[in-house]
Amino acid sequence: MILVFGRTGQVATELQRLGDVTALGRDDANLEDPRTCADAIRQHRPDIVINAAAYTAVDHAEQDAARATLINGAAPAAMARACADAGAALVHISTDYVFDGSGSAPWTPDAPTAPINAYGRSKLAGEAGIRAAGGTYAILRTSWVFSAHGANFVKTMLRLGADRDRLNIVADQIGGPTSAAAIARACLAVGRALRHNPQKTGTYHLSGTPETSWADFARAIFDRAGLGTQVLDIATAAYPTPAARPLNSRLDNSSLTRTFGLPRPDWRADLNEVLRELAAR
Repeated sequence: MILVFGRTGQVATELQRLGDVTALGRDDANLEDPRTCADAIRQHRPDIVINAAAYTAVDHAEQDAARATLINGAAPAAMARACADAGAALVHISTDYVFDGSGSAPWTPDAPTAPINAYGRSKLAGEAGIRAAGGTYAILRTSWVFSAHGANFVKTMLRLGADRDRLNIVADQIGGPTSAAAIARACLAVGRALRHNPQKTGTYHLSGTPETSWADFARAIFDRAGLGTQVLDIATAAYPTPAARPLNSRLDNSSLTRTFGLPRPDWRADLNEVLRELAAR
């Protein structure tokens, strides 16, 4: 039995499409009360737990760090302890924001972490709590998540592009857009593999290929959607936000491929699927 924390988020939605999972919403397990998360695991007795729920309001986290750390730090740690007690495998989704974004080389899973905002620190706290629990787990760091559901960059660009002739988009942040569908598929594959081979426990990276900038990602969205919106490249410094963003979000996926046989997803193909789904609505 596969238990999913999260019901309406991007990855949780895709997980429910892919398989026979039990998805818990806030009424079932409130991540602001980590005890309810542990109680849910004890009640359902799953073989695999996937944590697809998180506090993701990056800018708001600067003023709401305690709540972000409760949801992203304490709740996953409580899940991990309950999974360890129950002999269940835990797959936890984390983020490129645990790194400081320096340099230009892809970050490996064992690279030093140094988050530059409260959201990144809260996610790093969750990773530490999971490792400390001593159970079977995979921490799956990903980046730039998009889908046909919820709020994300693709849907924002389509909305703005429908009304504007040109948009200023940051061009000096580089990363790998990753579809929620690709993340969901990886979570299921990794969780099932961990059940058979707990020695695969560890931290892994999953991000789309090829690496691109936000500006070039926007261009691809407009081109595939048939919108004539012009993209003007700007620097991160020209678009200040409450939370600092890493410039280098490149992630090295090689250990995920080597250990689980999962290739990097091509975000261009996944973008086409998302656009087709949105157009059909």
